[in-house]
Amino acid sequence: MSKDQAIGAAIFIVCIVVAIGYLVTLFYPNWLSVFGVGTDAASLQNIRFWVIAVPVFIAFVAIMFIGAWIGWTMATTPPPKPIEEITTEIEEKKEEAKEEVAKDLTSAEEKLSEKKKTLK
Repeated sequence: MSKDQAIGAAIFIVCIVVAIGYLVTLFYPNWLSVFGVGTDAASLQNIRFWVIAVPVFIAFVAIMFIGAWIGWTMATTPPPKPIEEITTEIEEKKEEAKEEVAKDLTSAEEKLSEKKKTLK
């Protein structure tokens, strides 16, 4: 098993354990009496509240962080070039390439004609 596979397996196991612990605590909070947590109705309601509130809070903060990151990226990224400028640059490069090919072709024709002269 590679290092990545071992890390993946560990993440999988942790997620399964946390999910099972979450569901058991949400629906059967009196199992926490093993750890000395009160089993009266008020304590159970309090446990259920926090079991729901903490993941909602974490999800909310994560979504706000992602939104802030997107906003920061949009605010600090320079705008792209206008499409007209890009197409003009492409056309100029094509023209330069055509001129270069034409020069190469002319010099090759000159060399060929010189060789023909030397062969006669």
